[in-house]
Amino acid sequence: MADATSETGQHRGSILEGVDGFGTHPQPVYAGMRAGGPARRAHATAVIVSTRSAIDDVLRHPEDFSSVMPLGRLGNVRPLIPIEVDPPDQKKFRKLLDPLFAPQKMARLEEPVRDLVNRLIDDFGDASEIDFARQFSVPLPSQVFLTLLGLPLEDLPKFLAMKDGIIRPFHVLGVSHGDPACIEYQQQTGQSIYDYFDAILDEREREPRDDLLSHFLSVEVDGDRLSRTDILDICFLFLIAGLDTVTSSLECFFAFLAEHPEHRAQLVADPAITPKAVEELLRWETPVMLVSRRATRDTEIQGCPVHAGDEVYTFLGSANTDDAEFPDADVVRFDRDENRHITFGGGVHRCLGSHLARLELRVALTEWHRRIPDYRIAPGADLDFTVGVRSLDAFPMILGESI
Repeated sequence: MADATSETGQHRGSILEGVDGFGTHPQPVYAGMRAGGPARRAHATAVIVSTRSAIDDVLRHPEDFSSVMPLGRLGNVRPLIPIEVDPPDQKKFRKLLDPLFAPQKMARLEEPVRDLVNRLIDDFGDASEIDFARQFSVPLPSQVFLTLLGLPLEDLPKFLAMKDGIIRPFHVLGVSHGDPACIEYQQQTGQSIYDYFDAILDEREREPRDDLLSHFLSVEVDGDRLSRTDILDICFLFLIAGLDTVTSSLECFFAFLAEHPEHRAQLVADPAITPKAVEELLRWETPVMLVSRRATRDTEIQGCPVHAGDEVYTFLGSANTDDAEFPDADVVRFDRDENRHITFGGGVHRCLGSHLARLELRVALTEWHRRIPDYRIAPGADLDFTVGVRSLDAFPMILGESI
């Protein structure tokens, strides 16, 4: 998914907060952004970019709009690889990593993912009401991640605790966003992530396996290899970005489908349309609302002045609902043939795990609707999605038929 870690810039909170329902139904807010022009200044050192053409200009020019961010904002002591590394060094890492995440490699996970989906559904038993977040959308991507890395499923609680300790320490601690305790907790959690993977890599060096961690240790292209610290920085990123984004996608997708039975009926009647439905829901929902860049020099974005050091917020969700790019942009169509959404970002930093994310979402939608054709949001439940990465703490769901 697009860089879920790059929305934690200095001004992000004030830019996203204060708009009722922004995380839950952001499309009208995006339309208002675009009406104000392709780019505009939000603060003395922050610029919002909202149209597809302007966002393409930013994402395709890393020499002007860098992905390198201040250290420590997520408990990390080094840049997260490959998203916080700019060309030319970034190209080396992508050359090593891209083959490991190629479509044919990810296709090998289809049956394991299918098994995981069905096991989670089996665990519902004959329940008529579930918490979709706790019982499906959170555990599924985490279990896929553990399977990919060759780690025991019993480590799931540990992984979820580490992820939440980095991404939402305020929630874990029960304090406000700006509480100084959050920074200390993130740093402690970050060190625990490094320590965990360092110990696992020691094991893989002694006894290599057919898993991603072993491949990290052995991969070589044109004489380049990954160092131990490179691998630790990659694993750090995978844990905090790879788990949360697919979870939020599942929650966005199923909330939409629960509220739109006519679209749900299409998936039940014709599972063959599921791949197109995944692309359209990625476009419409855009679970990672924005990614940020830092201007390296004084420049401009389609008429808006930008100063060196400015934080530049590219709202992917706004680009994905821009009617200059998409015919009927405000209509969800599972038969859309041309769907050049940028939910996975754009330019050299396009999401490394996009093929895996697509596979997880496609299999989850296919298997779920094969077994559970009818479901709805529990009466009285208020699905209040967070901003930034659009996720839910709880998703009470009524299952309409036995499974």
